[in-house]
Amino acid sequence: MGIMGKWERCIGGRSKPMSRQRTQEALRRAPGDSEVDRKEKPWAARWKASLIATCLVALPALVFLAVRGGMPSAVTVLVLVRGTAPTSPGQGGGAGAVRAMAVAKEEEEECDVSRGRWEREPKGPSYTNVTCSTVADYVNCQKFGKDPGYLYWRWRPDGCELPRFSPATFLAAVRGKRLAFIGDSLARNHMESLLCLLSQAEAPTDMHAGAFVDAFRRWRFPEHDFTLMAVWTEFLVHAVPVVAGRRTGPFDVHLDRINADWTRRLPELDYAVISNGNWFFRANYLWEGGRRVGCVDCGEPGLAHLPMAYAVGRVVGAALDAIAGCADCKSELVALVRTYTPDHFENGSWFTGGYCNRTRPLEEEEVSSGAIAWELRAAQIEEVRKAREKTTTTTTRRFGVVDVTPAMMARADGHPGEHHRRWRGRNANDCLHLCLPGPIDMWNDVLLRRLAELSPPSDAR
Repeated sequence: MGIMGKWERCIGGRSKPMSRQRTQEALRRAPGDSEVDRKEKPWAARWKASLIATCLVALPALVFLAVRGGMPSAVTVLVLVRGTAPTSPGQGGGAGAVRAMAVAKEEEEECDVSRGRWEREPKGPSYTNVTCSTVADYVNCQKFGKDPGYLYWRWRPDGCELPRFSPATFLAAVRGKRLAFIGDSLARNHMESLLCLLSQAEAPTDMHAGAFVDAFRRWRFPEHDFTLMAVWTEFLVHAVPVVAGRRTGPFDVHLDRINADWTRRLPELDYAVISNGNWFFRANYLWEGGRRVGCVDCGEPGLAHLPMAYAVGRVVGAALDAIAGCADCKSELVALVRTYTPDHFENGSWFTGGYCNRTRPLEEEEVSSGAIAWELRAAQIEEVRKAREKTTTTTTRRFGVVDVTPAMMARADGHPGEHHRRWRGRNANDCLHLCLPGPIDMWNDVLLRRLAELSPPSDAR
């Protein structure tokens, strides 16, 4: 950025990208943000005058330093100026929190929120299994006696902040929209986390009360005309059990045939969050073009043994192609891929005595650098990159990543383990799904940030 660019930014003479404008406009509609609040207050006028005065004094110095070759980073200078801004009386909730998030986002555009660490957080979660009435027994860890220590940790990205999820901000930004989580029971787990967070601001209405736990579900937030959905699909593509009716065994997975159970719902969506991976941890037979091309973990001679990451990547690529090519879908549909998150079984698995009784996040040296999770994550992210590259000039749809793999690799303590309703009466520990509340709530911190970045500019109201 040249000197004039810095000057225009300093005095507000250059408009910000439309995506930021959309976010700020949506945020201004957050509950509690009255017309009076939106008017310039006396302290704001004084602050603006001080800011302009600072620029008038600082700019000549910056020009002089630039000529001498020693000008500091303009971003650093602007952060220092902003950091001294006063706080208006009553500011801190609703639209104020939203605007703060927008400023933080602007200053941290290069921040990678997937890189960081878990730190102790005395405040704890923003809801409980009591204040959220929709917590299902399979993840209601507090109801079944789990030690609450896992609740008091917060993800801290390196070098920047990931704001705590704001229900008011989210609901203001998605007013009149529809969002679906598309995938297996972890996609459902993610939806339930968001449901609990949003219910702290508005009570949702269950449009499919009594449905099977992993089936299609729809919740409405009538005050914001927002619909939240979970759409069940094991693989995203067409797959059938090798042995009819036996869904715990191997599948024939058709990598190039999208499962119509979820794609038929795409035209009604504004946001789609897709995920996959966990159902590939079994012997699966892979098909393309109507013929069997190999298998994953089948151990059979005469068949090509293909990496799991290959299969996961092919499926994500096919799903993103379907979204990009959807003729009846909204032109500015936003599609996000939530990266793979691992289980933490030790000494066994679901029905072979596996357990997960850790009481705190794993230390960095305890997280395996060779785990298959990293390969699956890389395959998913690569397919998003390809989708962006292929659609740069052909569509206004947007593709992004909700990257939670690095954070979740350490959360061996966040699973129900033995503290849940027993799965169909069998004595199995659950070291795959995540407690509510719990570390999965961090996924929605990232989701809110990604939606702010990718939502189309025409959404500004």
